[in-house]
Amino acid sequence: MFKTHSRRPKPSEHMEGPIILVAGARPNFMKIAPLYKVFKQRNINTILLHSGQHYDANMSQVFFDDLGIPTPDIHLEVGSGSHAVQTAAVMVGFEQVCFEHKPSMVVVVGDVNSTIACAIVAAKLHIPCAHVEAGLRSGDMKMPEEVNRVLTDRICSILLTPSPDGDENLLAEGVPAENIHMVGNVMIDSLLSNLEKAKASGIVERLGLVAGEYATLTMHRPGNVDDEVVFTSLVETLKIVSSSIQLVFPMHPRTRARAESFGLMEKLESVALITEPLGYHEFQGLIASSKLVLTDSGGLQEETTALGIPCLTMRPNTERPITITEGTNIIVGSDQAKILSGVEDILSGQGKAGRIPYLWDGKAAERMADVIIGHIA
Repeated sequence: MFKTHSRRPKPSEHMEGPIILVAGARPNFMKIAPLYKVFKQRNINTILLHSGQHYDANMSQVFFDDLGIPTPDIHLEVGSGSHAVQTAAVMVGFEQVCFEHKPSMVVVVGDVNSTIACAIVAAKLHIPCAHVEAGLRSGDMKMPEEVNRVLTDRICSILLTPSPDGDENLLAEGVPAENIHMVGNVMIDSLLSNLEKAKASGIVERLGLVAGEYATLTMHRPGNVDDEVVFTSLVETLKIVSSSIQLVFPMHPRTRARAESFGLMEKLESVALITEPLGYHEFQGLIASSKLVLTDSGGLQEETTALGIPCLTMRPNTERPITITEGTNIIVGSDQAKILSGVEDILSGQGKAGRIPYLWDGKAAERMADVIIGHIA
């Protein structure tokens, strides 16, 4: 039913311009790195562009270093701002890049503002654009990321999906089947290729933790941290959780800013071991040795499924339903009863075991490269 790809076309000598790979925010780096490496191995003229949407050096450069991605060829340095300001800044900067370099293809990943901004520019300049992680849907158009996903998929001609639900969503939206290519989950390429380094990072010992005896917490979504009532309620819930298991919280700068403005830092510091944002190897090392993960992240739902670690997602929905139907993920939202029940089940040995979904095999980037090169060869 679903189309996958194994044919490996050769790059055409007639490929006039480079392929531009766009990284906009930290989660994009893990998706770009495997594809960048495959392109380089195949001698494809590639430009790595970083929009600078995540402007904190601790959250960007360390990820490039850990993943083996070089300093970007182009850095737009757009920084922070409202959705409109940030999207517009990326569009203005990226348009000039396209005028100068005349790319044969643009590749965007995920669902951040840089994704839709660069896809719009490419579409209006009639440059083919591929979307990595296409077809994911939460059904919640109140989420800025959902708006970005839907619109990006409408204007990209090459849609690279990670799982069958992505194909189903796109077909239901009327996307031509020939534009859809199920290639697997490229995040898992990065995870598997870096897992040994992650486990050897020493982060667990450095933080004074014991493997399998702590829970990792991440939280940064506006629905959880921008609303003082919701954030305060979650902190109270986490206080109860912390009486049963040690919590470790690598804190996003955005979350820290909100916690400080709401006067919640002192209480958070009393219920969790708070760290600065970690490098990719350190963070995955922390996750790999966790008893469970509490998160509102999209990518972590996938990584915990791949690692077989129970995950409680503090969101009302997910654009990655395969992590629920096949993986280790459970949606608990911000509901205290659901969170506490989920934690209790896991600690009593009743957490979801799950299984690794089809094509989450560490070879997604190879399949993506085959599709992309095949379209411009």
